[in-house]
Amino acid sequence: MQDSTHATIQSTFDASNEGTIHFGQVVGQLIGANVESYHVDYRAGRSTYYLPDGDTLTLDFETAGHGIGSDFDSDAVRSAILAAQQGRVMYPEFKRLSQQAGCVGYTVWIAGRHVSYFGRRGETHVERFPD
Repeated sequence: MQDSTHATIQSTFDASNEGTIHFGQVVGQLIGANVESYHVDYRAGRSTYYLPDGDTLTLDFETAGHGIGSDFDSDAVRSAILAAQQGRVMYPEFKRLSQQAGCVGYTVWIAGRHVSYFGRRGETHVERFPD
């Protein structure tokens, strides 16, 4: 992986986790770094970024001190997504809300323009990127 690609992914990861950029900015910056998808695992505290050539980069983050809800509530996940899309919550708050809703992780399919959110028993909510 080129140093510039690594640096772009790292700075985007940091800014998102600090709540200083919105999801659309995250996607835009990752497109510029040629990232085709990334997976966030709330339970393990890692985000893994995938490039088309097979390169990957895994970055760690602190796991939730409050735990993750045991039941997947797709309506609550959708509500957190909508709040983020409207700019009412930034990523740190989105993580808390989605975890409370029983979301254990998600995959952002940049090339496919959607996000798949997962519950601990395999439940899934798919959210298409807004046009």
